[in-house]
Amino acid sequence: MAVGGFSTSAGGGGKDFEAKITPIVIISCIMAATGGLMFGYDIGISGGVTSMPDFLKKFFPTVYRKTQKGGEDRSNYCKYDNQGLQLFTSSLYLAALVATFFASYTTRKLGRKLTMLFAGLLFVCGSILNAAAVNFAMLVLGRILLGCGVGFGNQAVPLFLSEIAPTGIRGALNILFQLNVTIGILCANLINYGTAKIEGGWGWRLSLGLAVIPALLLTIGSLLVVDTPNSLIERGRLDEGKAVLKKIRGTNNIEDELTDIVEASRLAAEVKHPFRNLLTRKNRPQLVIAIALQVFQQFTGINAIMFYAPVLFDTLGFGGDASLYSAVITGAVNVIATFVSIYFVDKVGRRALLLEAGVQMFLSQTVIAILLGLKLKDHSSEGLTHGLAILVVIMVCIFVASFAWSWGPLGWLIPSEIFPLETRSAGQSVTVCVNMLFTFIIAQAFLSMLCHMKYAIFVFFSAWVLVMSFCTLLLLPETKNVPIEEMTDRVWKQHWFWRSFMD
Repeated sequence: MAVGGFSTSAGGGGKDFEAKITPIVIISCIMAATGGLMFGYDIGISGGVTSMPDFLKKFFPTVYRKTQKGGEDRSNYCKYDNQGLQLFTSSLYLAALVATFFASYTTRKLGRKLTMLFAGLLFVCGSILNAAAVNFAMLVLGRILLGCGVGFGNQAVPLFLSEIAPTGIRGALNILFQLNVTIGILCANLINYGTAKIEGGWGWRLSLGLAVIPALLLTIGSLLVVDTPNSLIERGRLDEGKAVLKKIRGTNNIEDELTDIVEASRLAAEVKHPFRNLLTRKNRPQLVIAIALQVFQQFTGINAIMFYAPVLFDTLGFGGDASLYSAVITGAVNVIATFVSIYFVDKVGRRALLLEAGVQMFLSQTVIAILLGLKLKDHSSEGLTHGLAILVVIMVCIFVASFAWSWGPLGWLIPSEIFPLETRSAGQSVTVCVNMLFTFIIAQAFLSMLCHMKYAIFVFFSAWVLVMSFCTLLLLPETKNVPIEEMTDRVWKQHWFWRSFMD
């Protein structure tokens, strides 16, 4: 038990590091986690904007004409199916995929703090360009700059949070990133609901331009926070790293933790090619888990729902205002449910949250598929009845809630804490890259999938939920309350399957 702090004991004979919950840690984590606001705001804003008639009329006139059709000429599932419209959403994630490799270098060589600064500045530039767009090329270029900001931010922020947080509350503080993502989505939905009512056809510009606010928050925050001791020591600034470690832990008794970080830094310095080192046998378990979590996170279907929530609800027969209002409801559920994860992640552990959510997501998506299959026909002027429409919204909220306390935050938390220091930046880079790749695939394909698969798209995603739940049960080790530099000994060498890969 740490004097004046809390126990970081995880059992299993490892070391316990003394640490207090210091104000500098809380403030630094809150500031850094605003990077999630950028990411979340963009996820929420794109779906609302793409359902606004004035935006469609200016940039996607063919889609606009399809949405204005009535009677049997109107397709309930295909009216938004357009590759250009999907490229508007997905181009950001393709840019983020490429940017994360540059971010891996800056995170390792220049530090987590400076990488977060780059993220904020890139997002500011992209927001301004999107708000001022007069043609499709400007629109996509702005999205590419936003994507570069997301790539740098998603690379640096989770690492920063995992390294600066004390072991006992590492999960809760890391989930601040995901909490900010959900707050960003909710803010975007509320803003879209308001700007859609602006007369004169410029409401979409305000929606896109307000993305500059979370970007400025991260930019200013990155100038104020301290860099992590792990990053400072890795870059040869031992005395500064030691001073920061004392400050953030609130104690002078930091020798054990400092020794672990210095040793990890020494091993990291011996690795000349971190990406090549990732492929070695001893690093394969962490790499496989990190990649699998990103693939599975996207194939829950969550981003398909969050990107296109207003479009989806409009497709299901809601009116324009009703579809945006429903998106606001799901955004609010997303925020509230994330607090469940913050409270339970370091108490019940990562695996329990993931497994419970798997059951909940599977059942809710199955119910949605059955309702749509029986009641929503294509090329029909009749949508869902009022009662069934409310039931669909409830099922979507149940699905969103389960994701928000499981695969959403833990998909970022677990990869950020499982890699040893010598491959941590490279591992996080691969994590972000895979996440952005599959986010791009889902964003680019969802409206076409909805058009061709119709209600069966929810069967597709629920089948993936079954697969990922079984993989979690069999292959994912528990990492709660384990010091970040002791994962190999306490976690991987103890796992029934992965221990065979350890030296």
